Amino acid sequence: MQVPMSYAAHTGRILALGLPLIGGHLAQFAIGMTDTVMLGWYGVAPLAAQTLAASYFFVFFMLGAGFALAVMPLVAAKAAAGDEIGLRRATRMGLWLSLGYALAAMPAMWWSEPILRALGQAPQVAADAAVYLRIAGWGLIPALLVMVLKSYLAGLERTKVVLWITLLAALTNGLANYALIFGHWGAPELGLAGAAIASLASQAVSLLAVVIYAARALPHHALFHRLWRGDAGMLARVFRLGVPIGLTMLSEVSLFTASAFMMGWLGTVPLAAHGIVITVASGSFMVHLGLSNVATIRAGAAFGLGQALELARGARAVILLSLLAALLTIAAFLTVPETIVSAFLAEDDPARPEIIATGVSLLAIAALFQLVDGAQVIALGLLRGVQDTAVPMIVAVLAYWAVGIPASYILGFVFGLGGQGIWLGLVFGLACAGVFLMLRFWRRAVHSVAQAA
Repeated sequence: MQVPMSYAAHTGRILALGLPLIGGHLAQFAIGMTDTVMLGWYGVAPLAAQTLAASYFFVFFMLGAGFALAVMPLVAAKAAAGDEIGLRRATRMGLWLSLGYALAAMPAMWWSEPILRALGQAPQVAADAAVYLRIAGWGLIPALLVMVLKSYLAGLERTKVVLWITLLAALTNGLANYALIFGHWGAPELGLAGAAIASLASQAVSLLAVVIYAARALPHHALFHRLWRGDAGMLARVFRLGVPIGLTMLSEVSLFTASAFMMGWLGTVPLAAHGIVITVASGSFMVHLGLSNVATIRAGAAFGLGQALELARGARAVILLSLLAALLTIAAFLTVPETIVSAFLAEDDPARPEIIATGVSLLAIAALFQLVDGAQVIALGLLRGVQDTAVPMIVAVLAYWAVGIPASYILGFVFGLGGQGIWLGLVFGLACAGVFLMLRFWRRAVHSVAQAA
Protein backbone atom coordinates (compact mmCIF):
# COMPACT_ATOMS: atom_id res chain seq x y z
CA MET A 1 0.00 0.00 0.00
CA GLN A 2 1.42 3.38 -1.03
CA VAL A 3 1.95 5.92 1.79
CA PRO A 4 -0.10 9.10 1.09
CA MET A 5 1.82 12.28 0.38
CA SER A 6 1.87 14.88 3.16
CA TYR A 7 0.41 18.33 2.64
CA ALA A 8 3.93 19.75 2.62
CA ALA A 9 4.90 17.34 -0.16
CA HIS A 10 1.78 18.26 -2.14
CA THR A 11 2.54 21.95 -1.72
CA GLY A 12 6.13 21.47 -2.84
CA ARG A 13 5.03 19.52 -5.91
CA ILE A 14 2.39 22.10 -6.76
CA LEU A 15 4.93 24.91 -6.53
CA ALA A 16 7.51 23.01 -8.57
CA LEU A 17 5.00 22.55 -11.37
CA GLY A 18 3.05 25.72 -10.80
CA LEU A 19 5.71 28.42 -10.63
CA PRO A 20 6.85 27.86 -14.24
CA LEU A 21 3.21 27.74 -15.37
CA ILE A 22 2.42 30.93 -13.46
CA GLY A 23 5.48 32.52 -15.01
CA GLY A 24 4.35 31.35 -18.43
CA HIS A 25 0.89 32.82 -17.94
CA LEU A 26 2.39 36.09 -16.69
CA ALA A 27 4.64 36.19 -19.75
CA GLN A 28 1.59 35.59 -21.95
CA PHE A 29 -0.21 38.31 -20.05
CA ALA A 30 2.78 40.59 -20.63
CA ILE A 31 2.10 40.36 -24.35
CA GLY A 32 -1.34 41.90 -23.90
CA MET A 33 -0.11 44.33 -21.25
CA THR A 34 2.67 45.53 -23.54
CA ASP A 35 0.04 46.37 -26.15
CA THR A 36 -2.01 48.21 -23.54
CA VAL A 37 0.91 50.17 -22.07
CA MET A 38 2.50 51.17 -25.37
CA LEU A 39 -0.81 52.05 -27.01
CA GLY A 40 -1.72 54.01 -23.87
CA TRP A 41 1.46 56.02 -24.42
CA TYR A 42 0.56 56.38 -28.10
CA GLY A 43 -2.96 57.69 -27.49
CA VAL A 44 -6.28 57.09 -25.72
CA ALA A 45 -8.22 56.30 -28.93
CA PRO A 46 -5.87 53.45 -30.01
CA LEU A 47 -5.95 52.11 -26.43
CA ALA A 48 -9.75 52.06 -26.42
CA ALA A 49 -9.83 50.32 -29.82
CA GLN A 50 -7.29 47.70 -28.75
CA THR A 51 -9.23 47.08 -25.52
CA LEU A 52 -12.36 46.38 -27.53
CA ALA A 53 -10.51 44.29 -30.12
CA ALA A 54 -8.72 42.20 -27.50
CA SER A 55 -12.01 41.45 -25.74
CA TYR A 56 -13.55 40.41 -29.05
CA PHE A 57 -10.56 38.22 -29.97
CA PHE A 58 -10.54 36.42 -26.64
CA VAL A 59 -14.18 35.42 -26.96
CA PHE A 60 -13.19 33.29 -29.95
CA PHE A 61 -9.85 32.24 -28.48
CA MET A 62 -11.32 30.96 -25.24
CA LEU A 63 -14.07 29.02 -26.97
CA GLY A 64 -11.49 27.27 -29.13
CA ALA A 65 -9.11 26.78 -26.19
CA GLY A 66 -11.45 24.15 -24.78
CA PHE A 67 -9.92 21.51 -27.03
CA ALA A 68 -6.42 22.38 -25.83
CA LEU A 69 -7.43 22.26 -22.19
CA ALA A 70 -9.14 18.91 -22.74
CA VAL A 71 -5.76 17.55 -23.81
CA MET A 72 -4.13 18.37 -20.45
CA PRO A 73 -6.09 15.98 -18.16
CA LEU A 74 -6.10 13.28 -20.83
CA VAL A 75 -2.32 13.45 -21.23
CA ALA A 76 -1.83 13.57 -17.44
CA ALA A 77 -4.01 10.48 -16.94
CA LYS A 78 -2.43 8.58 -19.84
CA ALA A 79 1.09 9.48 -18.69
CA ALA A 80 0.33 8.29 -15.13
CA ALA A 81 -0.86 4.98 -16.59
CA GLY A 82 2.16 4.71 -18.94
CA ASP A 83 0.03 4.92 -22.09
CA GLU A 84 2.21 6.81 -24.60
CA ILE A 85 0.02 5.89 -27.56
CA GLY A 86 -3.05 7.32 -25.85
CA LEU A 87 -1.40 10.60 -24.94
CA ARG A 88 -0.09 11.01 -28.48
CA ARG A 89 -3.54 10.40 -29.94
CA ALA A 90 -5.16 12.85 -27.54
CA THR A 91 -2.67 15.58 -28.46
CA ARG A 92 -3.01 15.00 -32.20
CA MET A 93 -6.78 15.16 -32.10
CA GLY A 94 -6.54 18.33 -30.03
CA LEU A 95 -4.43 19.83 -32.81
CA TRP A 96 -6.95 18.74 -35.42
CA LEU A 97 -9.92 20.23 -33.61
CA SER A 98 -8.10 23.47 -32.75
CA LEU A 99 -6.99 24.06 -36.34
CA GLY A 100 -10.47 23.40 -37.71
CA TYR A 101 -12.05 25.75 -35.23
CA ALA A 102 -9.52 28.54 -35.88
CA LEU A 103 -10.09 28.43 -39.63
CA ALA A 104 -13.86 28.52 -39.12
CA ALA A 105 -13.53 31.60 -36.87
CA MET A 106 -11.43 33.69 -39.27
CA PRO A 107 -14.35 35.35 -41.11
CA ALA A 108 -15.50 36.83 -37.79
CA MET A 109 -12.08 38.45 -37.44
CA TRP A 110 -12.02 39.86 -40.96
CA TRP A 111 -15.55 41.28 -40.84
CA SER A 112 -15.48 42.41 -37.22
CA GLU A 113 -16.41 46.05 -37.86
CA PRO A 114 -20.10 45.52 -38.70
CA ILE A 115 -20.40 43.04 -35.83
CA LEU A 116 -18.95 45.53 -33.35
CA ARG A 117 -21.16 48.33 -34.66
CA ALA A 118 -24.21 46.08 -34.34
CA LEU A 119 -23.20 45.56 -30.70
CA GLY A 120 -23.53 49.30 -30.09
CA GLN A 121 -19.90 50.41 -30.33
CA ALA A 122 -19.01 53.85 -31.67
CA PRO A 123 -18.30 53.75 -35.44
CA GLN A 124 -14.74 55.06 -35.14
CA VAL A 125 -13.80 52.72 -32.29
CA ALA A 126 -15.30 49.77 -34.21
CA ALA A 127 -13.38 50.73 -37.35
CA ASP A 128 -10.10 51.05 -35.47
CA ALA A 129 -10.68 47.73 -33.68
CA ALA A 130 -11.29 46.07 -37.06
CA VAL A 131 -7.88 47.34 -38.30
CA TYR A 132 -6.30 45.51 -35.36
CA LEU A 133 -8.34 42.32 -35.77
CA ARG A 134 -7.76 41.92 -39.51
CA ILE A 135 -4.08 41.44 -38.68
CA ALA A 136 -3.99 40.03 -35.15
CA GLY A 137 -6.95 37.76 -35.87
CA TRP A 138 -4.70 35.47 -37.91
CA GLY A 139 -2.85 34.78 -34.70
CA LEU A 140 -5.81 32.67 -33.57
CA ILE A 141 -4.42 29.77 -35.63
CA PRO A 142 -0.93 29.55 -34.10
CA ALA A 143 -2.23 30.61 -30.66
CA LEU A 144 -4.60 27.64 -30.39
CA LEU A 145 -2.06 25.16 -31.77
CA VAL A 146 0.51 26.47 -29.26
CA MET A 147 -2.00 26.01 -26.46
CA VAL A 148 -2.55 22.36 -27.40
CA LEU A 149 1.18 21.67 -27.39
CA LYS A 150 1.67 23.52 -24.10
CA SER A 151 -1.13 21.42 -22.58
CA TYR A 152 0.62 18.30 -23.85
CA LEU A 153 3.91 19.37 -22.25
CA ALA A 154 2.22 20.46 -19.02
CA GLY A 155 0.36 17.15 -18.80
CA LEU A 156 3.78 15.48 -18.92
CA GLU A 157 4.87 17.84 -16.10
CA ARG A 158 7.35 19.60 -18.41
CA THR A 159 6.33 23.04 -17.26
CA LYS A 160 9.68 24.85 -17.35
CA VAL A 161 9.86 24.76 -21.13
CA VAL A 162 6.36 26.26 -21.29
CA LEU A 163 7.74 29.23 -19.37
CA TRP A 164 10.78 29.70 -21.62
CA ILE A 165 8.78 29.52 -24.81
CA THR A 166 6.29 32.08 -23.54
CA LEU A 167 9.09 34.38 -22.42
CA LEU A 168 10.52 34.21 -25.93
CA ALA A 169 7.13 35.18 -27.34
CA ALA A 170 6.79 38.07 -24.87
CA LEU A 171 10.25 39.38 -25.82
CA THR A 172 9.38 39.16 -29.51
CA ASN A 173 6.13 41.03 -28.93
CA GLY A 174 7.75 43.76 -26.84
CA LEU A 175 10.51 44.48 -29.34
CA ALA A 176 8.13 44.41 -32.30
CA ASN A 177 5.68 46.68 -30.48
CA TYR A 178 8.38 49.21 -29.70
CA ALA A 179 9.54 49.25 -33.31
CA LEU A 180 6.21 49.18 -35.13
CA ILE A 181 3.91 51.27 -32.92
CA PHE A 182 6.27 54.24 -32.63
CA GLY A 183 8.47 53.74 -35.70
CA HIS A 184 11.75 53.09 -33.87
CA TRP A 185 14.88 51.43 -35.33
CA GLY A 186 13.96 52.49 -38.86
CA ALA A 187 10.59 50.72 -38.83
CA PRO A 188 7.44 52.50 -40.06
CA GLU A 189 5.20 54.12 -37.42
CA LEU A 190 2.09 51.95 -37.67
CA GLY A 191 0.38 52.64 -34.35
CA LEU A 192 -2.49 50.23 -33.74
CA ALA A 193 -1.64 48.12 -36.80
CA GLY A 194 1.92 47.80 -35.52
CA ALA A 195 0.65 46.35 -32.24
CA ALA A 196 -1.39 43.82 -34.21
CA ILE A 197 1.62 42.75 -36.29
CA ALA A 198 3.69 42.36 -33.11
CA SER A 199 1.06 40.10 -31.53
CA LEU A 200 0.88 37.92 -34.65
CA ALA A 201 4.67 37.64 -34.78
CA SER A 202 4.85 36.53 -31.16
CA GLN A 203 2.30 33.77 -31.76
CA ALA A 204 4.21 32.53 -34.79
CA VAL A 205 7.49 32.45 -32.85
CA SER A 206 5.79 30.51 -30.04
CA LEU A 207 4.47 27.88 -32.44
CA LEU A 208 7.85 27.39 -34.10
CA ALA A 209 9.60 27.06 -30.73
CA VAL A 210 7.16 24.59 -29.18
CA VAL A 211 7.09 22.38 -32.28
CA ILE A 212 10.90 22.22 -32.37
CA TYR A 213 11.07 21.36 -28.68
CA ALA A 214 8.38 18.67 -28.80
CA ALA A 215 9.97 17.02 -31.82
CA ARG A 216 13.53 17.03 -30.41
CA ALA A 217 12.96 16.47 -26.69
CA LEU A 218 10.28 13.78 -27.01
CA PRO A 219 11.09 11.90 -30.25
CA HIS A 220 9.74 8.62 -28.83
CA HIS A 221 6.24 10.10 -28.81
CA ALA A 222 6.47 10.70 -32.59
CA LEU A 223 3.88 13.43 -32.17
CA PHE A 224 4.18 14.86 -35.67
CA HIS A 225 4.79 11.58 -37.48
CA ARG A 226 1.83 10.89 -39.74
CA LEU A 227 -0.02 13.76 -38.18
CA TRP A 228 -2.75 13.43 -40.81
CA ARG A 229 -3.86 10.05 -39.44
CA GLY A 230 -7.09 10.38 -37.53
CA ASP A 231 -8.48 8.56 -34.53
CA ALA A 232 -12.27 8.81 -34.51
CA GLY A 233 -12.66 7.54 -30.96
CA MET A 234 -10.13 9.93 -29.44
CA LEU A 235 -11.37 12.79 -31.62
CA ALA A 236 -14.84 12.29 -30.16
CA ARG A 237 -13.47 12.10 -26.62
CA VAL A 238 -11.46 15.31 -26.93
CA PHE A 239 -14.49 16.95 -28.54
CA ARG A 240 -16.84 15.84 -25.74
CA LEU A 241 -14.48 17.14 -23.07
CA GLY A 242 -13.38 20.22 -24.99
CA VAL A 243 -16.72 21.70 -26.01
CA PRO A 244 -17.99 22.10 -22.42
CA ILE A 245 -14.61 23.50 -21.36
CA GLY A 246 -14.68 25.97 -24.24
CA LEU A 247 -18.25 27.02 -23.46
CA THR A 248 -17.35 27.40 -19.80
CA MET A 249 -14.43 29.65 -20.69
CA LEU A 250 -16.57 31.50 -23.22
CA SER A 251 -19.17 32.19 -20.56
CA GLU A 252 -16.53 33.71 -18.29
CA VAL A 253 -14.80 35.68 -21.02
CA SER A 254 -18.13 36.88 -22.36
CA LEU A 255 -18.88 38.29 -18.91
CA PHE A 256 -15.80 40.49 -19.18
CA THR A 257 -16.39 41.17 -22.88
CA ALA A 258 -19.93 42.28 -22.13
CA SER A 259 -18.53 44.57 -19.47
CA ALA A 260 -16.15 46.06 -22.07
CA PHE A 261 -19.07 46.67 -24.44
CA MET A 262 -21.08 48.30 -21.64
CA MET A 263 -18.12 50.48 -20.71
CA GLY A 264 -17.90 51.43 -24.38
CA TRP A 265 -21.47 52.74 -24.17
CA LEU A 266 -20.27 55.11 -21.43
CA GLY A 267 -17.54 56.64 -23.61
CA THR A 268 -13.87 56.42 -24.58
CA VAL A 269 -12.47 57.47 -21.20
CA PRO A 270 -14.42 54.87 -19.16
CA LEU A 271 -13.49 52.22 -21.73
CA ALA A 272 -9.82 53.18 -21.52
CA ALA A 273 -9.93 53.03 -17.71
CA HIS A 274 -11.65 49.66 -17.94
CA GLY A 275 -8.92 48.42 -20.26
CA ILE A 276 -6.22 49.37 -17.78
CA VAL A 277 -7.93 47.83 -14.76
CA ILE A 278 -8.95 44.65 -16.57
CA THR A 279 -5.33 44.29 -17.66
CA VAL A 280 -4.13 44.62 -14.06
CA ALA A 281 -6.78 42.22 -12.77
CA SER A 282 -5.87 39.77 -15.52
CA GLY A 283 -2.27 39.87 -14.36
CA SER A 284 -3.22 38.78 -10.85
CA PHE A 285 -5.54 36.17 -12.35
CA MET A 286 -2.58 34.54 -14.10
CA VAL A 287 -1.36 33.28 -10.72
CA HIS A 288 -4.65 31.51 -10.09
CA LEU A 289 -4.75 30.25 -13.67
CA GLY A 290 -1.32 28.67 -13.30
CA LEU A 291 -2.41 27.00 -10.08
CA SER A 292 -5.58 25.86 -11.84
CA ASN A 293 -3.47 24.19 -14.52
CA VAL A 294 -1.49 22.39 -11.82
CA ALA A 295 -4.77 21.36 -10.20
CA THR A 296 -5.81 19.81 -13.52
CA ILE A 297 -2.49 17.97 -13.91
CA ARG A 298 -2.36 16.66 -10.34
CA ALA A 299 -6.04 15.81 -10.20
CA GLY A 300 -5.76 14.13 -13.60
CA ALA A 301 -2.95 11.88 -12.39
CA ALA A 302 -4.78 11.03 -9.15
CA PHE A 303 -7.96 10.37 -11.10
CA GLY A 304 -6.15 8.13 -13.56
CA LEU A 305 -4.79 6.05 -10.68
CA GLY A 306 -8.00 6.19 -8.60
CA GLN A 307 -6.31 7.90 -5.63
CA ALA A 308 -9.11 9.78 -3.85
CA LEU A 309 -7.03 10.74 -0.80
CA GLU A 310 -4.27 12.26 -2.92
CA LEU A 311 -6.91 14.08 -4.96
CA ALA A 312 -8.42 15.65 -1.84
CA ARG A 313 -5.09 16.57 -0.23
CA GLY A 314 -3.74 18.09 -3.43
CA ALA A 315 -6.96 20.09 -3.84
CA ARG A 316 -6.71 21.56 -0.35
CA ALA A 317 -3.09 22.53 -0.91
CA VAL A 318 -3.74 24.31 -4.21
CA ILE A 319 -6.79 26.12 -2.78
CA LEU A 320 -4.71 27.46 0.10
CA LEU A 321 -2.01 28.74 -2.25
CA SER A 322 -4.66 30.49 -4.35
CA LEU A 323 -6.10 32.09 -1.22
CA LEU A 324 -2.70 33.46 -0.18
CA ALA A 325 -2.12 34.92 -3.65
CA ALA A 326 -5.55 36.60 -3.57
CA LEU A 327 -4.86 38.26 -0.22
CA LEU A 328 -1.59 39.72 -1.49
CA THR A 329 -3.34 41.08 -4.58
CA ILE A 330 -6.11 42.66 -2.54
CA ALA A 331 -3.51 44.45 -0.43
CA ALA A 332 -1.82 45.88 -3.53
CA PHE A 333 -5.06 47.00 -5.19
CA LEU A 334 -6.23 48.83 -2.07
CA THR A 335 -2.97 50.48 -1.03
CA VAL A 336 -1.38 51.77 -4.27
CA PRO A 337 -4.21 52.07 -6.85
CA GLU A 338 -3.15 55.44 -8.32
CA THR A 339 0.40 54.22 -8.86
CA ILE A 340 -0.89 51.14 -10.68
CA VAL A 341 -3.30 52.98 -12.98
CA SER A 342 -0.99 55.92 -13.79
CA ALA A 343 1.73 53.55 -15.02
CA PHE A 344 -0.37 52.92 -18.13
CA LEU A 345 -0.75 56.58 -19.14
CA ALA A 346 1.44 59.26 -20.65
CA GLU A 347 2.21 62.20 -18.34
CA ASP A 348 0.88 64.77 -20.83
CA ASP A 349 -2.33 62.93 -21.75
CA PRO A 350 -5.19 65.44 -21.26
CA ALA A 351 -7.55 62.65 -20.19
CA ARG A 352 -5.08 61.31 -17.59
CA PRO A 353 -6.77 62.72 -14.41
CA GLU A 354 -10.21 61.46 -15.42
CA ILE A 355 -8.93 58.03 -16.41
CA ILE A 356 -6.99 57.70 -13.14
CA ALA A 357 -10.04 58.67 -11.06
CA THR A 358 -12.23 56.14 -12.86
CA GLY A 359 -9.54 53.47 -12.79
CA VAL A 360 -8.94 53.79 -9.04
CA SER A 361 -12.64 53.26 -8.30
CA LEU A 362 -12.74 50.20 -10.57
CA LEU A 363 -9.57 48.78 -9.03
CA ALA A 364 -11.18 48.91 -5.58
CA ILE A 365 -14.06 46.80 -6.88
CA ALA A 366 -11.61 44.44 -8.60
CA ALA A 367 -10.13 43.76 -5.16
CA LEU A 368 -13.54 42.45 -4.09
CA PHE A 369 -13.58 39.58 -6.55
CA GLN A 370 -10.02 38.31 -6.10
CA LEU A 371 -11.07 35.58 -3.65
CA VAL A 372 -14.05 34.35 -5.67
CA ASP A 373 -12.26 34.65 -9.01
CA GLY A 374 -9.46 32.45 -7.69
CA ALA A 375 -11.97 29.99 -6.20
CA GLN A 376 -13.89 29.51 -9.42
CA VAL A 377 -10.85 28.94 -11.64
CA ILE A 378 -9.25 26.53 -9.16
CA ALA A 379 -12.51 24.58 -8.92
CA LEU A 380 -12.71 24.40 -12.70
CA GLY A 381 -9.14 23.11 -12.87
CA LEU A 382 -9.87 20.38 -10.34
CA LEU A 383 -13.07 19.36 -12.10
CA ARG A 384 -11.30 19.17 -15.47
CA GLY A 385 -8.68 16.95 -13.88
CA VAL A 386 -11.37 14.41 -12.98
CA GLN A 387 -12.86 14.90 -16.49
CA ASP A 388 -16.05 16.49 -15.16
CA THR A 389 -16.88 19.26 -17.63
CA ALA A 390 -20.58 19.14 -18.57
CA VAL A 391 -22.21 20.15 -15.27
CA PRO A 392 -19.52 22.79 -14.51
CA MET A 393 -20.35 24.30 -17.90
CA ILE A 394 -24.01 24.67 -16.90
CA VAL A 395 -23.03 26.19 -13.55
CA ALA A 396 -20.70 28.67 -15.24
CA VAL A 397 -23.19 29.70 -17.91
CA LEU A 398 -25.86 30.37 -15.29
CA ALA A 399 -23.46 32.24 -13.00
CA TYR A 400 -22.01 34.47 -15.68
CA TRP A 401 -24.87 34.94 -18.11
CA ALA A 402 -27.92 34.67 -15.86
CA VAL A 403 -26.39 36.51 -12.88
CA GLY A 404 -23.25 38.45 -13.82
CA ILE A 405 -24.22 40.12 -17.11
CA PRO A 406 -27.77 41.11 -16.05
CA ALA A 407 -26.43 42.41 -12.72
CA SER A 408 -23.82 44.52 -14.53
CA TYR A 409 -26.46 46.07 -16.78
CA ILE A 410 -28.99 46.67 -14.01
CA LEU A 411 -26.48 48.19 -11.60
CA GLY A 412 -24.67 50.17 -14.28
CA PHE A 413 -27.59 51.61 -16.21
CA VAL A 414 -30.91 51.00 -14.44
CA PHE A 415 -29.55 52.13 -11.06
CA GLY A 416 -27.21 54.62 -12.71
CA LEU A 417 -23.98 53.47 -11.06
CA GLY A 418 -22.08 53.59 -14.35
CA GLY A 419 -18.75 51.79 -14.54
CA GLN A 420 -18.77 50.94 -10.85
CA GLY A 421 -22.13 49.21 -11.23
CA ILE A 422 -20.90 47.25 -14.23
CA TRP A 423 -17.94 45.98 -12.21
CA LEU A 424 -20.10 45.11 -9.19
CA GLY A 425 -22.06 42.85 -11.54
CA LEU A 426 -18.80 41.03 -12.27
CA VAL A 427 -18.40 40.40 -8.55
CA PHE A 428 -21.85 38.79 -8.31
CA GLY A 429 -21.26 36.50 -11.29
CA LEU A 430 -17.83 35.35 -10.13
CA ALA A 431 -19.06 34.77 -6.58
CA CYS A 432 -21.88 32.51 -7.76
CA ALA A 433 -19.48 30.51 -9.93
CA GLY A 434 -16.90 30.15 -7.17
CA VAL A 435 -19.35 28.88 -4.57
CA PHE A 436 -21.23 26.38 -6.70
CA LEU A 437 -18.21 24.99 -8.54
CA MET A 438 -16.40 24.34 -5.27
CA LEU A 439 -19.48 22.57 -3.93
CA ARG A 440 -19.58 20.46 -7.09
CA PHE A 441 -16.00 19.33 -6.65
CA TRP A 442 -16.14 18.45 -2.97
CA ARG A 443 -19.60 16.87 -2.98
CA ARG A 444 -19.40 14.91 -6.21
CA ALA A 445 -15.93 14.59 -7.72
CA VAL A 446 -13.93 13.47 -4.69
CA HIS A 447 -16.73 11.17 -3.55
CA SER A 448 -17.03 9.49 -6.97
CA VAL A 449 -13.28 8.84 -7.16
CA ALA A 450 -13.35 7.31 -3.67
CA GLN A 451 -16.20 5.01 -4.65
CA ALA A 452 -14.44 3.90 -7.83
CA ALA A 453 -11.15 3.19 -6.01
